[in-house]
Amino acid sequence: MSDSNKGAALVTGASTGIGAVYADRLAKRGYDLILVARDEARLAALAERLRAEAGVKVEVLKADLTDRADLAKVEERLASDTAITLLLNNAGAAHFGGFETVDRDAHEKLIALNVLAVTRLAAAAAANFVPRDTGTIINISSVVGLVPEFKSPVYGATKAFVTYLTQGLRVEYADSKLRLQAVLPGATRTEIWERSGADLNAADPETVMDVNDLVDAALVGLDQGELITIPSLPDAGDFDAFNAARLKMAPNLSRRTPAARFKA
Repeated sequence: MSDSNKGAALVTGASTGIGAVYADRLAKRGYDLILVARDEARLAALAERLRAEAGVKVEVLKADLTDRADLAKVEERLASDTAITLLLNNAGAAHFGGFETVDRDAHEKLIALNVLAVTRLAAAAAANFVPRDTGTIINISSVVGLVPEFKSPVYGATKAFVTYLTQGLRVEYADSKLRLQAVLPGATRTEIWERSGADLNAADPETVMDVNDLVDAALVGLDQGELITIPSLPDAGDFDAFNAARLKMAPNLSRRTPAARFKA
């Protein structure tokens, strides 16, 4: 679909919030767009605005990524369309209720969207990008995946998965030109709060970032080549230290005999 020298970006969860702002910023960077979400009316309105403001081609692709047929449709497009050069894996949901009180089917749907869809779409994009030694995959994760004390075990676990997936793909494709980034927002002013049943107004306003600021910072992180971008973290060295502590343990995580501290 693209006449742009940057190609096309496929953006999931594009109808509102983080996805809609990314669509705006990517259009202004010269990407044509394929906008994916369930709300076709919102997508159409956003597409019309971006065509007028940025002069790029914008296609709307209505899909519910928890529906296997819809997910397969988006996968096929990602895997086969060589005009696509960027995937923004943004579609996601959250639950903040008590673990035993949240409906188990809701947990399953959350995992389907936050883990299964993210994985399958990243795999489809990699199948397109890696043979051509090009392309960018941006996965929207969350700081909740780093801190179990934030008390959202299933949502946090899905986001820990997204961060690990991104890090693992960097290792697997270290010799390619595939760009990878996981963006870990903190609390961000989007509709995800209302949809999850949480009251954003109860949060300390000093801990809540505007969605425009979040996306702009994340794109600077991408430009700087960051694998993990935490827009609110003042000192990148803090995450480097966190990562260094993990790597320090690595040689002792698999050994022939149990550690001496476990001897009777």
